[in-house]
Amino acid sequence: MPSAWTMRPTTFADASTVAQHRYPETDVHAEPVRVYATWVAEAMERGTYLGWFVEESGRVAAGLGLTLLEWGPTKTDPSPTRARVVNVFTVLDYRQRGFAAALLKRAISEARARGIGTLSLGTTDQARSLYTRLGFRPYEAEMVCKLHASTGEPAPASLI
Repeated sequence: MPSAWTMRPTTFADASTVAQHRYPETDVHAEPVRVYATWVAEAMERGTYLGWFVEESGRVAAGLGLTLLEWGPTKTDPSPTRARVVNVFTVLDYRQRGFAAALLKRAISEARARGIGTLSLGTTDQARSLYTRLGFRPYEAEMVCKLHASTGEPAPASLI
């Protein structure tokens, strides 16, 4: 019988684990993981990254982050801040137990408490139904332009 699970905020000491969740197929010592872990710790210090872990039997079973973005008020949302849900991850052995939903509800509650009226996220086909059940809707009006790191020029669509 599984033990009871708990949810806790992430701390600076968790930045590497958050980065591993972000890049689960990448070696823990690889540059993208190290760079992301540094960014997470710095964003936590600035107060622009909030995160939570679900733990069971002392093991991190799932995690989720919320990046706070200075966006500016819009016609439909007077809040100057938006939130982006990131790093939603559940360890394979713990999937289908409601951890991601619990974490997402916690993030929505935190956004509400801070007066944030708009949350966004990227999704996969696998997670789309969860996000839909919790109130997220497709928003197809966005586009993206990636700039080459070396030239600053727009990158070809194949690199996006």
